[in-house]
Amino acid sequence: MKKFITIFAVFALLGIAAIFFKVVSRSMTPEPNLNAVITHEAQINPSTMQPGTIFDLPDPLREGHVSIEEALQLRRSIRSYTDEALSVEELGQLLWAAQGINNERGFRTAPSAGATFPLEMFVVVNNVDQLPIGIYHYYPDGHRLRYLRDEDVSEPLFRACLSQSMILDGGAVLVFAAVFERTTARYGQRGERYVHNEIGHAGQNVHLQAAAMNLGTVVIGAYRDDEVEQILQLGDQYRVLYLMPVGKI
Repeated sequence: MKKFITIFAVFALLGIAAIFFKVVSRSMTPEPNLNAVITHEAQINPSTMQPGTIFDLPDPLREGHVSIEEALQLRRSIRSYTDEALSVEELGQLLWAAQGINNERGFRTAPSAGATFPLEMFVVVNNVDQLPIGIYHYYPDGHRLRYLRDEDVSEPLFRACLSQSMILDGGAVLVFAAVFERTTARYGQRGERYVHNEIGHAGQNVHLQAAAMNLGTVVIGAYRDDEVEQILQLGDQYRVLYLMPVGKI
């Protein structure tokens, strides 16, 4: 009988110790604050920024005040914008909605077949606070932008997009490009379908995020492919599949 009492006492002490260490560890490691608005500001100096510069974007919001149901209700294709500049925070939030990383395993806000992640996001900046006019490349890892070119391509891009005025009027134009080989290498020809599906997922994310932020956007699919790719000069591996101008309304 004494043997069983001793064993019971040992397990009881171990249980108490486990509870103690759990409480202590929680007090030392605070839970992440998903309601934080911005935890750091982008370190951007427009006067010294040069092509090749890589910089952090402000941390994206991960909880907002608009429900998914309300965002769905508000979603519209909006083609008229004011001349007010977008903020860096707004641009970063839209890019995160499109292709941002949303968990520790590197998965993104839009589903990707086999986690092959064929999409790449580029931005044509027309009117964004703190950012010089030009072309930028979004890096989901680290939520960063790279300044690629300081050329104003809005006019030739406008013409290549069949003179759709949103290209000129939007504070920025989000460019959805794809490297098809990342997905077709695993899935063969069917991988092309998966890439097009993924573009749709990411585009809808931007639509809903824009609606939640009271911004206007529209999907542009009517453009001369070769001409757009020649204007943007993103690289031979990229195929431009979507353009989404975004502006204040």
